[in-house]
Amino acid sequence: MDAEKPSILGSSIKPTWASLLLLFTVMLVLSYQTFSTMAGLPTWVGSVWPAAGSHTRSDHHPSTCSGFFGGVPKRKVVMSIEAFGGVGDGATSNTEAFRRAILHMQRFGESGGAQLNVPKGRWLTGSFNLTSNFTLFLEEGAVILGSQDPKQWPIIEPLPSYGRGRERLGGRHISLIHGDGLTNVVITGNNGTIDGQGKMWWELWWNRTLEHTRGHLLELMNSQNILISNLTFLNSPFWTIHPVYCSNVVIKDMTILAPLNAPNTDGIDPDSSTNVCIEDCYIESGDDLVAVKSGWDHYGIKMARPSSNIIVRRVHGTTPTCSGVGIGSEMSGGISNVTIEDLHVWDSAAGVRIKTDKGRGGYIANISISNILMERVKVPIRFSRGANDHPDKGWDPKAVPQVKGIFISNVFSLNSTKAPELKGIEGASFERICFKNVTVLGLAPSAAWHCEFVSGFANEVFPAACPQLQDVDAF
Repeated sequence: MDAEKPSILGSSIKPTWASLLLLFTVMLVLSYQTFSTMAGLPTWVGSVWPAAGSHTRSDHHPSTCSGFFGGVPKRKVVMSIEAFGGVGDGATSNTEAFRRAILHMQRFGESGGAQLNVPKGRWLTGSFNLTSNFTLFLEEGAVILGSQDPKQWPIIEPLPSYGRGRERLGGRHISLIHGDGLTNVVITGNNGTIDGQGKMWWELWWNRTLEHTRGHLLELMNSQNILISNLTFLNSPFWTIHPVYCSNVVIKDMTILAPLNAPNTDGIDPDSSTNVCIEDCYIESGDDLVAVKSGWDHYGIKMARPSSNIIVRRVHGTTPTCSGVGIGSEMSGGISNVTIEDLHVWDSAAGVRIKTDKGRGGYIANISISNILMERVKVPIRFSRGANDHPDKGWDPKAVPQVKGIFISNVFSLNSTKAPELKGIEGASFERICFKNVTVLGLAPSAAWHCEFVSGFANEVFPAACPQLQDVDAF
């Protein structure tokens, strides 16, 4: 990932982890007097965020979950999109060229697979489907551009765990790059770019003239052993990267950018998927940077495809309306065994958010969240409800989620607006919600945690936690 790549939002430069550590150390020095009078220096700062000039965690081969991807053999057949009539002038449509190339490369799937190279240039295209045992490689300076013709994004069936398009009834537009039932797929390059040119789609949403749910930039369904790495994704019409019903997926060293007002442009949304690794990514978006999902209300309950064994590590970025990492709100198939650590979020509505509602059903269990740095985040930790967001009239108001085993530690938030908000659901179980070493600074003296229908325990938190978090047996 190119640490000096300019942001599309202006002249700002994507920060490196070393620069973040330096910034954080400076803030600690400037704020020490405040710490000493309020809560004391958080005990975990020295070990997790080294002082400037010392070795960072990355210098010591940081922990990685990239082993979820089992690797693939070296591709014996390597061809360029130009061999199939592709023209990288930014104006010629390459939809048929991509489709011809991948159809040709299917024949090599049983003999080690094939690799399609996209050289430097601007390659305009509509949607195309990938194949198994295949590598899509974008060379330095290569830009794949999403077509501005909606007909080049055909309508496909809704996901069975959603029952309809997420935004509109009926089907949905296919993603720009799509795959279903694939194995051993790599999407990578020398920091090439895939640009969905999503403004056209955002305007349809803003103008309320959208007829079908917008397409993702990349969606893989029912697929396994997937690697997505070392690319820049820009301007997705809708959620950017969406692995759904997948297993053994690694998404690393990615830069994902969209204007901060672009609607629903989530960065990475693992959905009803298992063994998913997301690490070392930089994301600016108009929605959650990462959101873990598993189906929508009664459709998700019926399908019962949970998301489990999800690791989100060393992700940093900003979203003014949503959260750094969200769980839900579509979580009806269940979500468990999620690890979120070393997250840096700034200028955002929330840092970490768990989103549920009546009608969702399902469960959220065994979630570990640690080592989170936030700056100017309005609500650092939030459990929310009441979205009143349902696919149709078939939802069951008695289907309430069960939430158990949420462990949050080593959180430091500067210049926040509100203390943590934990809103459970009456009649639902929100238990073993535990906090340790959580410091929220910048609040008014009267600011206090707000808790409803939750139970658990809190230790070493500032400001003081709510009375519902005094169950010492919760840890």
